[in-house]
Amino acid sequence: MGQGGQGFGRESKLIAPHVSAPCMPCCTRLAGFACHAAMLCIISAAAAAADYPSRPVRIIIGFPPGGATDLVSRLMAPKYVEIFKQQFIVDNRSGANGVIGSDLAAKAAPDGHTIHLATIGTLVISPAITKVPYDPIKDFAPISQAVALQNIFIVHPTLPAKSLQEMIALAKAKPGALNFATSGQGSPGHLAGELFKSMAKINIVHVPYKGGGPALIDLVAGHVEIFVAVISTAVPQVKTGKARALAVTGGKRAAALPDVPTVAETGIKGYEATNWYGYVAPADTPRPIIDRLHKETVAILNMPDVREALLSRGIEAAPSSPAEFAAYIRTENAKWGKVIKQTGIKGEAN
Repeated sequence: MGQGGQGFGRESKLIAPHVSAPCMPCCTRLAGFACHAAMLCIISAAAAAADYPSRPVRIIIGFPPGGATDLVSRLMAPKYVEIFKQQFIVDNRSGANGVIGSDLAAKAAPDGHTIHLATIGTLVISPAITKVPYDPIKDFAPISQAVALQNIFIVHPTLPAKSLQEMIALAKAKPGALNFATSGQGSPGHLAGELFKSMAKINIVHVPYKGGGPALIDLVAGHVEIFVAVISTAVPQVKTGKARALAVTGGKRAAALPDVPTVAETGIKGYEATNWYGYVAPADTPRPIIDRLHKETVAILNMPDVREALLSRGIEAAPSSPAEFAAYIRTENAKWGKVIKQTGIKGEAN
């Protein structure tokens, strides 16, 4: 017993110095290395921001030319050029209701030379109705919300319906005979149309297109009777008489078409569906670059000529901080996820 006790004591004297004595200097050196590495990262990020942009910046949008995302991007791109003294190039990568463009942006190098005008469709609706190859929360660094806008129900002038209630009556008289176009399966227009169908208790057939531009072409040509369009796409056609506006989907009338009622005003009480776009960058883009992009994006959206150009097409500038935009994306996912379950909207078939 005594030998055991002596043995244990000798082990303690031998082991303790080798465990504890070198440990503190080692930890101190490791902490020093960690701090040094962190400082290098901060300095590197700051240096990158100071030289930013060092080459042309690509603005990816997930839809073809002629739609609202294209309009907003091409309105803002020259302003970025003036401020940054570098080219900002709009890159249309359409397909899968914008998902192809969003996926490309998510996988781009996180150096600020690729930014993306994302939509409620790509960050909220598509992830809720189908499997997308990116995480709408984790794979992007929000810069700022850009705009808020409404959808609008427009019809071909030959359709015998001069109001939304007349269109509802026509649809009830001929269930399944009328069709409505949208910019794509799972698009904001699709969501607005399905919500309308449910609340109005009618049967009209959805015809998804690969963007608002192609859908508008077919409406004007008379190939589809109804188009749930982004308002900016529809305003010129309505003002020239190539399409008839029946109602806007938001909670208030649009300044660009003040005589057009809201869906709720026509008798579908409680109906409201709005649309938005916002700028994001790939996750892990250095914070100083995000801050610089945010500062200049907000400055552009607050320029009087930009705001007026947007309002003339029914679009409202809606800048926000990166944190506010991140919180809004989360809120929208929770809100519209419930609506999508209630209406039974499905994604595109694989």
